[in-house]
Amino acid sequence: MRFKSIRDVIGRTPLVRLRFDSFPGVRVYAKLEMQNLFGMKDRVALNVITQAKRTGALSDAAPIVESSSGTMALGVALVGRSLGHPVHIVTDPRIDRVTMAKLRALGCVVHVVLEMSGQGWQGARLERLEALLRDLPGAFWPQQYSNPDNPGAYGALAEELLTDLGHVDVLVGSVGSGGSLCGSSRVLRESIPGVRVVGVDCVGSALFGQPDVPQRLQSGLGNSLRPANLDRRLIDEVHWLNDHEAFAATRALAAEQQIFAGNTAGSVYRVLSDLVARARPGDRIVGIFPDRGDRYTDTVYSDEHWAEHELSSMASSPSAATVGYGTVVHTWSKSLTNDLVHDQPHLLFIESNTTGTGMLALRMARRLGVRAVLMTSAPARYPGLGEMECEVLVCDTNSRSALRTAVHQRFRREEITGVTTTSDFYVPAVAELNEWLGLPGNTAEATRTCRNKAELRTALAGAGAHQPRFAVVPDPADVAAAVARVGLPCVVKPVDDSGSNDVLLCSTREAAVEHAARTLATRVNVRGMATAGLVLVEEYLDQPEFSVEMFSWRGEPVWAGITAKSVTGLPYFVESRHVFPAVIEPAVADELLRTARRAVAATGVRTGPTHTEIKLTPSGPAIVEINPRLAGGMIPELIRYATGIDLLEQQLRAATGSSPEFTPNSAGYAGIQFLLAPAAGTLHAIDGVARAERIPGVERVTVTAIAGSEVRVPRNAYDRLGYVIARHDRPGGVEPVLDRAAAELDIVIEASPVPVR
Repeated sequence: MRFKSIRDVIGRTPLVRLRFDSFPGVRVYAKLEMQNLFGMKDRVALNVITQAKRTGALSDAAPIVESSSGTMALGVALVGRSLGHPVHIVTDPRIDRVTMAKLRALGCVVHVVLEMSGQGWQGARLERLEALLRDLPGAFWPQQYSNPDNPGAYGALAEELLTDLGHVDVLVGSVGSGGSLCGSSRVLRESIPGVRVVGVDCVGSALFGQPDVPQRLQSGLGNSLRPANLDRRLIDEVHWLNDHEAFAATRALAAEQQIFAGNTAGSVYRVLSDLVARARPGDRIVGIFPDRGDRYTDTVYSDEHWAEHELSSMASSPSAATVGYGTVVHTWSKSLTNDLVHDQPHLLFIESNTTGTGMLALRMARRLGVRAVLMTSAPARYPGLGEMECEVLVCDTNSRSALRTAVHQRFRREEITGVTTTSDFYVPAVAELNEWLGLPGNTAEATRTCRNKAELRTALAGAGAHQPRFAVVPDPADVAAAVARVGLPCVVKPVDDSGSNDVLLCSTREAAVEHAARTLATRVNVRGMATAGLVLVEEYLDQPEFSVEMFSWRGEPVWAGITAKSVTGLPYFVESRHVFPAVIEPAVADELLRTARRAVAATGVRTGPTHTEIKLTPSGPAIVEINPRLAGGMIPELIRYATGIDLLEQQLRAATGSSPEFTPNSAGYAGIQFLLAPAAGTLHAIDGVARAERIPGVERVTVTAIAGSEVRVPRNAYDRLGYVIARHDRPGGVEPVLDRAAAELDIVIEASPVPVR
């Protein structure tokens, strides 16, 4: 087998069946991560360092500094030195001579702290590391204990298990930084929700509610601190072994299975013996074996070391005692972690929309038992935010690195249950953060495909979907040729904006060129993001418009409905009225739903809400847009009024990994009429609200515009002044209610001497 670089050797480790002759019906496997060049942490070093280089956190030739006494140090040395970086390792006297020799041979600078701090050896090492970071400008610290790229490295391990076995009933792993067991189990549970996860710790470790005993002899597992990457919610059961039990189990592993490994693998092996005795015939149990035994020849495998530390006289247990979580243990014991009381988890919102469901979502999070955290660069953008009782975390939400830093500094991994948004602009950022944290959601690639209408058109074309003729234009000079291909009239719009902003019907080539030039000159959108610098020139379809609201879960559509849509007069396309569900023939509805399902599948979106806009043409439904989010324009509220199904609640449930629920408790029709300025000028008032509210069937009348503000005939969704929502039990009954309510409302505008743009 040939590899391009030494880094390409990492991963794809063997899976070996172990012999447990007394339980022939149970299949027990060892995932030999020790077969990586230096051990399991090679995966972590590779992922952390390559991600840091990709995001710019690690510059070319900049120093890398890490705290480790074992395989993480070797992994960082392997990857860092192979990429041309100086590597500094901070360790303590427990480091073995083999690892020290390897680090020096690989060209690392090794710094050994000689005394423990008040937080043990880990605390002392971190103090020295911080001093090095001050002395080495531009140095990068992988932060294996808190960097989500550590557990993120083990998604590949989980995929390897799925490829090799197809199904895993129990996964067992040692716990130190929290990366390997949490990262692999998180990905396994996406395919096998019922997989049982068992953590292996050592007596005297503070990871799972035990007092810290820094003098413990085991290395590679346990910790004096609780790392941010440790997500105890993923672990169903935890075992503790003392030094004698762990070392004896490691020797037994070599003698019984001919696997010469370190004490982490030995401890896992001992726990496997407990689990196999409780397993059902046919169960598949996998233990992760992190590193080889060559580092332990002077300790685990040394009789002199045993004698020096009087290990043979240390109390031990041949079986695991079951104890309540929090009980101090001294010999092999186990506890279920459902006794562990977790704090209320946090659901992070990256920004919010400003015209619809944003504030509703923050309130709903609290009802679902999670703490809402709004990450925003501008809290003042959201009127009423101070009344939401949510945490506000101010950071640059347009910067992926700033988002990561804010999350990294504020939260432990187990404190975060999900990341979501109600803003179209931030759906890709949510996907990227979810991927980084190992949370459920769509891939960043799928969301970017939907957000960029040019990429969406290309993906749909590749899938053979019916859509308007189109051309992607980067320069006004190319518009004339695009118009010639597409035909007139045509629609010209930016590929990455929202709310019908800058979408214009052009009847002449000159109008198309002018509008494209104006749109391409816009380099920053309303949220301060750089635009893509592209416009779409596409065929105008003068047919009825509908939108399919769909919700997918784990790759399958689980709910869908159809909205009838109306827009303002041309040349703009501002949605003025919605009715849900659309009153159409069943055969037409089936065709719209099939079209939406196929189109969404072509984008790669597999979970959560989608809003697919479709024109019903003589040659069949044609896709206008697909948005990987809930519909705007208060459509989720219409669905709630009509059916009792709260799509916003289901979005939040899915974001936290809970199964969405779609049981309707009513069957009716709901509609919304937006209030739009009939002319440009200064808004004086909107009169008649009380009269409109008294009309039977009217559920809500809301004015969003502020008296005294400048208004105009609408060109995008931001120009709306308010809305009326109505409900009716019969098809065709809601539209007259909306008409009556709109007739009662008087939009008073003082004419502006200068046209409002």
